[in-house]
Amino acid sequence: SLAISLVLAGSAAGFAPTSSTKNSPTSTAANMLSGSKGTGEGWIAPSAPVNSEESLRLTLEKSLEGSKFQKRLSLLGSTGSIGTQTLEIVDACPDNFVVDALSAGTNAELMAEQVLKYKPKIASMATPEAAAQLKERLIAAGCQQMPDIMHGDDGILAAATIDSADTVVTGIVGAAGLKPTIEAIKLGKDIALANKETLISGGPVINPLVKEYGINMLPADSEHSAIFQCLQGVPQGGLRRVILTASGGAFRDLTKDELFRMCRDDPRAVQAKATTHPNWDMGAKITLDSATMMNKGLEVIEAHYLFGASYDDIDVVIHPQSIVHSMVETQDTSCIAQLGWADMRLPLVYSVAWPHRLKMPYKPLDLAQVGQMTFMKPDHEKYPCIGLAYEAGRAGGTMTAVLNAANEAANEMFREDVGLGFLDIPKLIESAMEAHKDDHKVKDVTLEDILACDAWARQHVLEQSETMKSTLFV
Repeated sequence: SLAISLVLAGSAAGFAPTSSTKNSPTSTAANMLSGSKGTGEGWIAPSAPVNSEESLRLTLEKSLEGSKFQKRLSLLGSTGSIGTQTLEIVDACPDNFVVDALSAGTNAELMAEQVLKYKPKIASMATPEAAAQLKERLIAAGCQQMPDIMHGDDGILAAATIDSADTVVTGIVGAAGLKPTIEAIKLGKDIALANKETLISGGPVINPLVKEYGINMLPADSEHSAIFQCLQGVPQGGLRRVILTASGGAFRDLTKDELFRMCRDDPRAVQAKATTHPNWDMGAKITLDSATMMNKGLEVIEAHYLFGASYDDIDVVIHPQSIVHSMVETQDTSCIAQLGWADMRLPLVYSVAWPHRLKMPYKPLDLAQVGQMTFMKPDHEKYPCIGLAYEAGRAGGTMTAVLNAANEAANEMFREDVGLGFLDIPKLIESAMEAHKDDHKVKDVTLEDILACDAWARQHVLEQSETMKSTLFV
């Protein structure tokens, strides 16, 4: 197996928790023993199948089915990195997976190849032009099993809700993934979650639906998959703390003063370095999020909704080697970690195969080759986005949607070279959060509330950015 679990008995002090006095605004009696305080204060019902007697029984039941299971997939974002890597898993395990629906952006050429190979019932593109191109390519290729070709929001929704699929892989980016995920949940489909906005922005809406419809929310990103794997077999109330690991991003080897000085003296060099990741091959947006460490702040919020942990019991530690993908601390202070090479396919495998362990043709981990692993606390002055994420998470309700949208807007403008500096990103996010306080909604949050806050935050950042554009770029 590519990953191993490492139990560091009695060593949790090496990842000492941060101190805080605030708590999440919601709690649940179901987790009265969870957390470092042993009271469940600040904890909520998790959306992932963990930390309950019911989830333990379900995991055991599914595990005893053996490896001859078959799942039928709907794949949203099939031509992106999540989609293509998921289809590699289908290739490696053809007896275990069937593809019933695909949706993509405008890459009609790649979609045509996927349709011809996997024979889905529905193939959806982002635009009518791309859908027409797909149809032309399939006709020219002599496609014998023509799918229903659709486009736009209706097409994504049709793919997500196709009757025959039991699992929806949400590989599309942004708030566009919220509505199809909600509709899939209402039909009782499990979600292999690769769309961060689903819980970061939509958590107040999504988590109650997960409970109502009894589906399994299965994390497909590296850190949350690691936590999920570590929690297999941990009884209700046994979880004390979640520890998210971070690579540290492009500026991890610079001190705060060195980074700030570089931002002042050579903003062009900062711009180039911020969009290059030292460990992972990722898209431009998440690479910049890694440089600001907002990605880790967003993952803190996602961990809260996935695993139910109080924000006081979620910590971040920088681990430059990216071998330990995250850890959990149990009530006896044992620390359980999940290790593996930096390969996104492993968390994807577990999200679609859970709780089974499929034999995969990946390079096994070699600890002797790794040599050493180091850990350090993040500097919150150097990385203010981490603190902003904790603040938004503790505020709850619509504030996390504002945080996420403001970050997306500021991130995009920085990459588009409109004159924003690296340090302007957290300033714009903080400005949006401050301006939202008068309209902040915590109770009875709806999807419409979330989408409205998303749109408002983007516009706010656009307007505020006009006062921040630097003459250093001219």
